[in-house]
Amino acid sequence: MKKIIFGGTIVTSSEIYPADILIEDEKIQLISKDLPINPNIETIDATGMYVLPGGVDVHTHFDLPMFGTVSSDDHYSGHKAAALGGTTTVIDFVPQNSESLIKDIDVWHKKADENAAIDFGFHMNITKFTSQISDEIPSLIDEGITSLKVFTAYNNTLRLDDRNIFQVMRIAAEFGFLTLLHAENGDIIEILVEEAIAKGNRSPIWHARTRPSWGAVEAVVRGVSFAAQTGAPLYIVHMNAAGEVDQLQYARDHHIKVMGETCPQYLFFNESFLEREDGAKWICSPPMRSISDNIRLWEGLSNGIIQVLATDHCPFFFDGTHSIEYEGKQVRIPGKELGRSDFRLIPNGLPAVGDRLPIFWTEGVVKRKLTLNQFVAITSTNPAKIFGMYPQKGTILPGSDADLVIWDPNKKLVYGRKVAQHRTDYNLFEDWNLSGFPIKVFLRGNLIVDGLQWNGSRGQGRYLKRSPNAYIL
Repeated sequence: MKKIIFGGTIVTSSEIYPADILIEDEKIQLISKDLPINPNIETIDATGMYVLPGGVDVHTHFDLPMFGTVSSDDHYSGHKAAALGGTTTVIDFVPQNSESLIKDIDVWHKKADENAAIDFGFHMNITKFTSQISDEIPSLIDEGITSLKVFTAYNNTLRLDDRNIFQVMRIAAEFGFLTLLHAENGDIIEILVEEAIAKGNRSPIWHARTRPSWGAVEAVVRGVSFAAQTGAPLYIVHMNAAGEVDQLQYARDHHIKVMGETCPQYLFFNESFLEREDGAKWICSPPMRSISDNIRLWEGLSNGIIQVLATDHCPFFFDGTHSIEYEGKQVRIPGKELGRSDFRLIPNGLPAVGDRLPIFWTEGVVKRKLTLNQFVAITSTNPAKIFGMYPQKGTILPGSDADLVIWDPNKKLVYGRKVAQHRTDYNLFEDWNLSGFPIKVFLRGNLIVDGLQWNGSRGQGRYLKRSPNAYIL
């Protein structure tokens, strides 16, 4: 059935203008002022509202095994939470667990395809590099996977040495992949963790103190040098330190093809939160840093040095010995209590996929005066362009998927776990007062969120095959 969203103000990364939107066959068919209305067309009144493209979160982890448990949001509950916050597209990471990348991708499709509630794609982790893997990487393009993640931390599990990262990036340059870099120094972390444990320092704050920001900055410098030498574009994930912003700016000023993202946790919190009685809630890798790092990251977003706000969504229960109710059922999953006596055993990760847009609107647009265009660019258009989904996703144009959010800039509410609906027992932004919130969310023209009412369903999300040689912003 055709639909018309009328009376709203359309906001894209470059324009703001009043217009109506005609939706048909899951696509935006026409954008015009005062579209004619007839009884055979469903109408949605957006008077006084903004109409935004659906959010695009390119850094999420669903149903991810870690530390003897699993992240508490699967591809259904996590997608649902994303949609409730205005995000309609996500990209998840496929772990490399076998000798065949294709086999690993098939495993992840079995987790995701029947559960997906919004549209989704995959990145491929490269954590073991052999001649067979080298030969197999180009075939990922046929699978619609055009981004490869490498790590300079997690010794003996996820980390590749510099030689192999360099080889991965050479392949990326040849075939049009984007390389994603988790930037920390695994050797320094290993030494500092050993010393902390030897001295009996096992509380959550030592997670941060054993992962110093200079290790992250130094790893970014190495990644930038690889990008410069191979000609491969590089994307720095979850930037958390002021020095990383400085290095990204230096690289871009020297015309090296490097881009970056940060996440809400690195804008609002610092390592002092890990000293609280409930400090395990704030454990993620890399850790939160200092207030001065928060400030520089905000500058990076405001000035366009950082292109994307993602989340690194990977939630765990704070206390997995108690159950919560989720969609009428009791759910209990072991969580951060596993590391109650040792920070090394606390699952690393936070809930955030549903928080990203509402929190960033209030804190970024309302309080820090980011423009509406910047908000859309950072949360939707830039990630869609960088990861080969534009203009299908990330904008409002004829022919684009009708992923649309009707945003009420005057909506005020007290935020927290009940609003966000992640499948976990806490929210980092509990009791924050918000101004502005999504009131209707459409996935390919289908109304999946109406107020706080979930109208979507398991399995409605579609897998996105993404294009290589995407935009370098």
